[in-house]
Amino acid sequence: MQGKYNRKNNKSGHRILGLSVLCLFGFCLSVQRPVLMAQQTVQQQTTPKKQQPKSKVYLLHSDLLRKDSRHPDAQVVVGNVVFRHDSVYMYCDSAYYYDQISSFEAFSNVKMNQGDTLFLYGDRLYYDGYTQIAEVRMNVRMENRNTTLLTDSLNYDRVYNLGYFFDGGTLMDEQNVLTSEWGQYSPATKQSVFNYNVKLENPQFTLTSDTLQYNTESKVADIVGPSDIWSDNNHIYSELGTYNTVTGKAHLLNRSILTNDGKQLTGDTLYYDRDAGTGEAFHNMVMTDTINKNMMTGEYGFYNERTKYAFATDRAVGIDYSQGDSLFLHADTLMMKTFHLETDSMFRELRAYHKVRFYRTDLQGVADSLVFSTKDSCLTMYKDPILWNQNQQLVGEKICIYMNDSTIDWAHIINQALSVEQLDSLLYNQVSGKEMKAYFRNRQMHKTEVIGSVRVVYYPMDSDSTLIGMNVSETSKLDIYLQNQKLEKMVMSPKSNGTLYPMNQIPPGTDRLENFVWFDYIRPLNKEDIFNWRTKKVEDQLKKNVRGPVTLPNQHLFEKKEE
Repeated sequence: MQGKYNRKNNKSGHRILGLSVLCLFGFCLSVQRPVLMAQQTVQQQTTPKKQQPKSKVYLLHSDLLRKDSRHPDAQVVVGNVVFRHDSVYMYCDSAYYYDQISSFEAFSNVKMNQGDTLFLYGDRLYYDGYTQIAEVRMNVRMENRNTTLLTDSLNYDRVYNLGYFFDGGTLMDEQNVLTSEWGQYSPATKQSVFNYNVKLENPQFTLTSDTLQYNTESKVADIVGPSDIWSDNNHIYSELGTYNTVTGKAHLLNRSILTNDGKQLTGDTLYYDRDAGTGEAFHNMVMTDTINKNMMTGEYGFYNERTKYAFATDRAVGIDYSQGDSLFLHADTLMMKTFHLETDSMFRELRAYHKVRFYRTDLQGVADSLVFSTKDSCLTMYKDPILWNQNQQLVGEKICIYMNDSTIDWAHIINQALSVEQLDSLLYNQVSGKEMKAYFRNRQMHKTEVIGSVRVVYYPMDSDSTLIGMNVSETSKLDIYLQNQKLEKMVMSPKSNGTLYPMNQIPPGTDRLENFVWFDYIRPLNKEDIFNWRTKKVEDQLKKNVRGPVTLPNQHLFEKKEE
């Protein structure tokens, strides 16, 4: 009995276990079914499908209807043929109507109306009611309000409201005419895409590209590939950006280039206004004058092609490469202005403001500001100017440098003029005066005129370049002649014998003029060093010339006596 009971219990336990498993399996199925249904729903929602037509293609009218053994599945309709699919009406002279597959082939005088905004014309049409695609061939014309598309092969997809051609086409609106080998146009969004030999013609410009997007409503062209825009003397090259064909304003990226009359403006980002004639460049800006062979660089640049005004700032550099050796000039701000445009008196001025430093292998300089004018080819340095030529240094309150074909011709140092020639680390030839004129030949100083309160410290040499001693002199006017950067002779007026000290008998303190300074710590060392501004030491600052009160010889006669 015990064993029987146990067997019964075991059987009951197995049934209970089996029922439990079945119930659990059923529960899992009940849980999985909504999940699977949800997954199917998501897939249906995410998978793009064309909407099926709400109705079939109907034949509304024809003058003649017959059968043709060559087309057993079709009805041949002839004369004033009219079809309708939903709200679309299609017309032709004759057609093959395939009622069972809701499609037809139309011939001659084909016309398709979609509402009152879209009209499609051609010589042949095949329309599929299931896919809602119209294939129009020969002499095709699509009209959408003020936009017309001409081609010989056009497919129009009613589901996506998109027409595309693939055998050459022309799109026209009120402003522009676009041609390409392949393209598409959306009547709903007014957006078009063109590929291969794209050409956009406007009365004011012509745009060519291999890829272009254009909106017939906004009249904005989206540049998405190598493109050229030509307008009068202007040329724009860009690979990415937008161009408003109405306003003439462009926003260009990826190192686009604006060219006008030999001048080029480029940058990471470029803004151009065709009507105003202005261009702005941001980041890594380069402005090049290929005619005069100079350029500006910086992080920001502006150019007006009408006034010929140019502006650069933020690590601005002016570069003159007209000679074999380029000159690099840096300042906080660089400005180019043109005066008397379109006249025989036209000239340009380059203005550099604050912390000016320039470098060329044969010429270096620093100043607070400078102006270069093409009117007299003069470069004027203001406020603490210093000029170096090899081992020569010129200092004054103002320095005027006169150029000849971008090379220095002569320099005029005005007030507190000082010329220093370095012989070695300890010895310097020095000349000071009220003003000084230094003349150059083959980029080397060969003559110097010193006028007013002339003081001299120099070291004469014998024929084998051995130092004879140190000469100290004073005069009113001095002419210095140099040969190969070495002193050849000096002519004083009036003549002054001065004092010659042997090298071993030079009194302490006599080897330096009162205003002597050698500014080697300020001198630009290379073209990269022009960005490193270094100020004069306090003790090396020029002393301002301040005139004191003048005492008259008979001053007492003019003084009012106290009563």
